[in-house]
Amino acid sequence: MRHEVILLAVILLLVIGEIFIAQRKKNSMVHLAIFLFGIHTLIGFLAIDFGSIFGGMFHTNALIQFFKNIINIGVFILLLQSGDWLQERIVQENKGSEFFILLFSSLLGMYFMVSSGDFLMFYLGLELSTLPIAALAAYETSKRKSSESGIKFILSAALASGVALFGISMLYATSGSIYFADIIGGGVTEPNHLTILGFVLFFAGLAFKISLVPFHFWTADVYEGAPISITSYLSVISKGAAVFILMILLFTVAKSLMGIWEHIVYVLAILTMFVGNLFALRQQNMKRFLAFSSIAQAGFILLGLTTGNQLGVATVVYFILIYMFSNLAAFGVVQAISLKTGKENMKDYEGLYRTNPNLSLVMMLALFSLAGIPPVAGFFGKFFLFTAAASKGYYLLVFLAVVNVTISLYYYLLVVRAMFLRENDLAIPYFKSNLYMKIGLLMTAVGILVIGLFSPIYDYIYELSNLY
Repeated sequence: MRHEVILLAVILLLVIGEIFIAQRKKNSMVHLAIFLFGIHTLIGFLAIDFGSIFGGMFHTNALIQFFKNIINIGVFILLLQSGDWLQERIVQENKGSEFFILLFSSLLGMYFMVSSGDFLMFYLGLELSTLPIAALAAYETSKRKSSESGIKFILSAALASGVALFGISMLYATSGSIYFADIIGGGVTEPNHLTILGFVLFFAGLAFKISLVPFHFWTADVYEGAPISITSYLSVISKGAAVFILMILLFTVAKSLMGIWEHIVYVLAILTMFVGNLFALRQQNMKRFLAFSSIAQAGFILLGLTTGNQLGVATVVYFILIYMFSNLAAFGVVQAISLKTGKENMKDYEGLYRTNPNLSLVMMLALFSLAGIPPVAGFFGKFFLFTAAASKGYYLLVFLAVVNVTISLYYYLLVVRAMFLRENDLAIPYFKSNLYMKIGLLMTAVGILVIGLFSPIYDYIYELSNLY
């Protein structure tokens, strides 16, 4: 439990700092939190013993450790991109370290969720990862949209959580155990109608966190109203962790139900890709634009879930890694511009390359990666997802996915066209981002370029995936 213990220690240190550091010096908490979490991220890459504790409720292995390191890197980049904004909030609104305490508490819940060995630990991790985000979505108390975002998220999350818990209770009733190992070992050998209904309800609860159609209605409104850093967190870290644990449960606990859930995944992949892409075409607000983009990307991820084998695990984890860098780069640019100018609409980006060429190039890289244009990493991520689906004979699904890539290419290029080919007398003026933001954006740009071209990364993930 190295990740969990160290992160808990970081949270406690921030609580102590909140108590003893005077309000006029509270902006130093931003530097302290980034430093402590950076150390935590580095320690996560050290060798660790694998196994299970608490009677099998909590377990870890090489793939789980690697995934925790992935989301640690994502949160660290997010903190770098949010440093300047957080310092402003502390000075202007007399805030303290509550942002970091809530964010790290949510991350701690995700650790428990991805390491869970039974449904009880899974549900505790799910709740711990969700509830703090509702408070963070409403973090900007002076803005009505932020408060609305928090209310919408907590109501939607509560309903999804109740549905998932009801499904878990049905699975327990039919299998006689909440432990994944017992269910895999024969608790659900001959699925009956109650088992199927319980699984569908449980799947629906997780589909909410991943924003799969038709459980996506909250996404655009919450993303638009929440602070951009929390929108990034929901889009990348929260969604990535939910996809990972759903994949593991489908490929292990629900393996005997594959004849049922593979059809559900097939249909949801098509619906999610089309709904996300078609609605993204109509968006002008960049946060809503990226919200529907993330819905469409979730549909692409489902292609990897159709396999139920090692190739599927490797492609999904690899795509999450690429998606993390790509989306954080896009949201980072949006946050940098919004922080300096308050502008968040696509039309405001016209002529951006002439005034802020570096930001334009980072955004272009991010959008090209999300669209799957070679040679950036997103192309290879989608290529492996298509390969995984094709290996199971889902050629129609692959064809429809290619159609959706074409649609997404159009609306991603709308932003590129606005930045590079359009002129605007009221273009965003030149400005300098702070050091933290520059480092964060540089890390995302390097990740987008390197991950796809450096093939040993995929080979390493594929090797780890043989655990499943």
